[in-house]
Amino acid sequence: MSETGRDRREAWRAALACMVTLAVAMGLGRFAFTPMLPIMLHEGKLELAAGGVLASLNYLGYFLGAVTCAAIGIKASTMVRGGLVATALLLIGMGLLHSFTSWGVLRWTAGVMSAWVFVFASGWGLRRLAETNAPTLGGVIYTGPGIGIAMTGLLGGALGRWGSEAGWIGLGLLAFVLIAVIWRVFDDGQLASGKAATSAAAASGATGTGTDRSDAIWLVSLYGLAGFGYIITATFLPVIARQALPDSSWPDYFWPLFGLAVIPGALIGARAPTHWDNRLLLAVAYALQALGVVLSVAWPTIVGFAFGSLLLGMPFTAITLFAVREARRLRGNAAAGLIGYATASYGVGQIVGPLFAAPLAQRTGSFGLPLLVAAAALAFGSVLFALVWSKSRRLMAV
Repeated sequence: MSETGRDRREAWRAALACMVTLAVAMGLGRFAFTPMLPIMLHEGKLELAAGGVLASLNYLGYFLGAVTCAAIGIKASTMVRGGLVATALLLIGMGLLHSFTSWGVLRWTAGVMSAWVFVFASGWGLRRLAETNAPTLGGVIYTGPGIGIAMTGLLGGALGRWGSEAGWIGLGLLAFVLIAVIWRVFDDGQLASGKAATSAAAASGATGTGTDRSDAIWLVSLYGLAGFGYIITATFLPVIARQALPDSSWPDYFWPLFGLAVIPGALIGARAPTHWDNRLLLAVAYALQALGVVLSVAWPTIVGFAFGSLLLGMPFTAITLFAVREARRLRGNAAAGLIGYATASYGVGQIVGPLFAAPLAQRTGSFGLPLLVAAAALAFGSVLFALVWSKSRRLMAV
């Protein structure tokens, strides 16, 4: 086999392995709670407000995991493998343990693991693609969360027919099977650690592009609105759909539809020309998600939820890609710090969302108001990104 053919094969091997990794860590480890929540509510194991607390504990874990990555001096392949095994065990633990406190600890820890795996697998995978001259395969990596979400939606509900314990344990066993398939790919890890990667970025940042401080502040602030705006639907979609369509068999399919929509969104987003302005792309993506959220309130039918799930899912990963691109435009090779601040802002939005929505929905019997607030946050972010973009255009023209 020629060197070019071998590089191409290795690139696909790395991209697919990271795709499966993110499917396990994000789709199963982080978002399996969404299809399992209505089952646990039906069994009387949780009330809606308590479900919101468990969701926010998971997002708090993700937030803390994301902000601690740069301080970890462990080889990336070791972090990925350890995080994947821990994710599978934590899923099984949700089925074996039965107290709210233990569930809280498990969901918080799962959030930490998903952040660590996401960051280290992304770094490892993108490095491997750069080494094999195949950076365009980055979009393949970020289809992983969508694939995992679709699996949790389709399999979680099916397994849950035997009870939530069977659902959690079944998803954990599935995670172990997927981990076994990709385990050996990470033998050839090249990236030493998040700490090393951050240090390297800082070292090369001396010749970076520089930035307008206000643009960075706008990015961090508005990225938090994306975290708040999508997370209420992403956490409670099956519950919301069952309230609106109580006698329908469709509510269990809107969550996997959301996951499937992530896949083309990731592939399209990764191929967006680099000369397109990221702020304008973010404005469009926020507007699409806002419309998707509104549809579940304004058009609570099978068709309305289907279109809403598609519009919410397609920009899901693309928003992250565009935000990272904007950080690199502002900071060049020293963008790690800005990406970290933006991720923290996004994490805060995710934590606040369920804590705001669940108690209000439990008191009023409807998610209508929380969803409208979420849509307003996304629309507000879209308008502000468009205004910032327009202002920069005028300044450049002067």
